[in-house]
Amino acid sequence: MDLDVFVSAHRAEWDRLDALLRRRHLTGAEADELVTLYQRTATHLSLIRSSAPDPQLTGRLSQLVARARSTVTGTRRASWHDVARFLTRGFPAAVYRARHWWTPTALVSTATAALLGWWIGTHPEVQASLAAPDELRALTRPGGQYETYYSSHPAASFAAQVWTNNAQAAAMCLVLGVFLGLPVLWILLQNMLNLGVGIGLMSSAGRLDTFLGLVLPHGLLELTAVFVAAGTGLRLGWTVIDPGPRSRRTALAEEGRAAVGMAIGLALVLFVSGAIEGFVTPSGLPTWARIAIGITAELAFLAYVYVLGGRAARAGDTGDLVAAERSATVPTAA
Repeated sequence: MDLDVFVSAHRAEWDRLDALLRRRHLTGAEADELVTLYQRTATHLSLIRSSAPDPQLTGRLSQLVARARSTVTGTRRASWHDVARFLTRGFPAAVYRARHWWTPTALVSTATAALLGWWIGTHPEVQASLAAPDELRALTRPGGQYETYYSSHPAASFAAQVWTNNAQAAAMCLVLGVFLGLPVLWILLQNMLNLGVGIGLMSSAGRLDTFLGLVLPHGLLELTAVFVAAGTGLRLGWTVIDPGPRSRRTALAEEGRAAVGMAIGLALVLFVSGAIEGFVTPSGLPTWARIAIGITAELAFLAYVYVLGGRAARAGDTGDLVAAERSATVPTAA
């Protein structure tokens, strides 16, 4: 390619595109012209890069194409309206749609923790395999480690630490679900094993009521968030196996975007449970008052999901991006 001849032939088009980009208002004909010139200039840039690379000319055309692309496609910024829409429609709708996955997950996991607790609590040999007798007494006695755990650090830092750990666990369930859900099952098992050990050891010491009084205020909402994340992760794993009428790529993109949104929403839910664990659980409030706070938070979240989320889901909201922000997809045969 003769670069000088090429520049002479197309310089007028580039100058015209630059002039149109400098205008604040365009007529309909000028907007059409801008799109056409943008497409041509992008082609010119590709030809120059591949045939006769010139740093100065390539730099000029790259800037021109970038400006034109920004003008043609537009730049959308998130607004408070988007935040409100996510909190009132997108997130609760996504949780509501996943209820057929996280509700069974919650029931099976809770039953597993209870069964493990019963097994550990009624079998001294199992307890002996977990720790030495002195260590078990240090855990379960009045003022022992199970009780002092919640007041061992300043409330604010403890709440922040709990929130970070739980948010990471929820995010891992959502992200790792794509590996056929197997890592999600492992994370769930670890959580239920920890809970079952606490139930079993404290019940064997005759202090199950104390243990539940410490766990329930924050645990109801916290475990619900973990179950939602796990159920969504399992659904994502099942999508890999059976994408339904959608192509596997499209199905994973849709469910993956919804899962990312749920990770953000669940982080907010876990922030609330972390605050309860940091400030309410170790407080001097009566046990009934602390548990009542936990039940109130749990019922509020369920109402949020089933009322707002159910309404949004029935209106067609899936928790995915709105149609205008999604890439076009190729129809698939039924």
